[in-house]
Amino acid sequence: MGMAEQSNLKELTKGIVQYNPMFVLVLGLCPSLAVTTSVKNGVAMGGAATFVLICSNFIISVVRSFIPREIRIPCFIVVIAAFVTMVELLMKAYLPPDLNASLGIFIPLIVVNCIIMYRAESFAYKNKPLVSILDGAGLGLGWTLSLCLVSAIREILGAGTILGLKVSESYQPAAVMIMAPGAFIVLGLLLGFFNWRKLRKSEKSMKAYMKHD
Repeated sequence: MGMAEQSNLKELTKGIVQYNPMFVLVLGLCPSLAVTTSVKNGVAMGGAATFVLICSNFIISVVRSFIPREIRIPCFIVVIAAFVTMVELLMKAYLPPDLNASLGIFIPLIVVNCIIMYRAESFAYKNKPLVSILDGAGLGLGWTLSLCLVSAIREILGAGTILGLKVSESYQPAAVMIMAPGAFIVLGLLLGFFNWRKLRKSEKSMKAYMKHD
């Protein structure tokens, strides 16, 4: 694999673990808490945000030299809003009404999603189209996987189902897990786990460095 391919692969995969939007950057928590009552919601929300991330990153990267720095934020919002409108209309046309109702206002609010604005400002506005597309795809995938993980835990514990299928006939669901407190509990525990994992990794690297030194 050449240097260019390795660089592109790194751009694509960095958003899954290294810069995971939910567990590392801690962005987009409002929709993460609100829509993760089922895996279907998580997949739909993550897919919508990923589409907007990829498309907006690409367009902003292409036209970045024409956007005056002083008005870049309003320009970003216009570009992002165009793609959010597209994805909202597509979802209303092709997704089941109950799924659209579950996502509710959080699809239009992708316009001001911290993850998308953050990547537009910190990456797409400063980099070429291809790497901007890969960056958007990687962070979108990372957020989608995070949403699915939180959704799966909450759906299994709170409803006793996964993708609508019963896990066990004898299991008594804890309804609190699909309510607001359950969202905070699951997210808090996962954030704690990933922070612990990061600290353990840092400690191992430090010990290896000191031993080598």
